[in-house]
Amino acid sequence: MKLASSLLTGIALAGMLTVWDVPLQAVNPSLVRASAEEMKDVTGLTAQQKIDMLIKNKGKFGSGDQLRRFFFGDLEPIAVQPGGAGMVVNLYNKANNITIAYCATYDVVVAVKNGRVNKFAASEVK
Repeated sequence: MKLASSLLTGIALAGMLTVWDVPLQAVNPSLVRASAEEMKDVTGLTAQQKIDMLIKNKGKFGSGDQLRRFFFGDLEPIAVQPGGAGMVVNLYNKANNITIAYCATYDVVVAVKNGRVNKFAASEVK
């Protein structure tokens, strides 16, 4: 009888520990927000700081690397247009509502604008 009682107690404790987090988050949703805020990306920069850094470094060697590092998996190609050393790809970031013109030949960002831009002016992507 003692074995069954201690086994039942152990199972009950394991079950309580397993589901403890769910009711706690339901009672206090700010705990969920706090944990989401703690999960920053590796750079530690806000989205606007990343965009400002891209704008500052556009046309410079390494800006293509910054683009891939900052917005990995978040860019959608929306258009291709002549510019740079051949063709420039316009990449749209839905989360931040910006369009970035990227020249793959030189691996540089050549233009950045707010909103969804299908075609930049020729003077911006030269």
